[in-house]
Amino acid sequence: MSNYWLMKSEPDAFSIEDLHALNQSPWDGVRNYQARNFMRAMQTGDQVFFYHSSCPTPGIAGTARVCKEAYPDHSSWDPTSAYFDPKSTPEDPRWFMVDIEFVEKWQKVVTLAELKQSPALSDMILTKKGSRLSIMPVTQEEWDYIIKILKT
Repeated sequence: MSNYWLMKSEPDAFSIEDLHALNQSPWDGVRNYQARNFMRAMQTGDQVFFYHSSCPTPGIAGTARVCKEAYPDHSSWDPTSAYFDPKSTPEDPRWFMVDIEFVEKWQKVVTLAELKQSPALSDMILTKKGSRLSIMPVTQEEWDYIIKILKT
């Protein structure tokens, strides 16, 4: 049984189109402990909403799938990386990443405004005031409802 997730990326840094071009990619650079812990819980085959954030129309732009479970994020060991963390080492990694693979780019973005207007999504982490996590779980009911919104 797969789990469901939402992963945010700024489209000018890494978009659903970029993932499509690569087919699969590591999801690196996460430096929030709760988001890291969510990645560590991901399993191969888990479904992912790919969310475009910090853009004129934030929202879900497509879907992806976890294709490699959590492993140490080596960018935390590279002093030239923007994601360097001197407290993280190969022997005692602090940060992790997963690999995701492209599934589908949607013809329309399901916007944050649309999601917030749906009473069925009032308990979704994304729609809560002040929610800024870059990775979050999604319930199967939320997943199914958002897919239904897409198809209407």
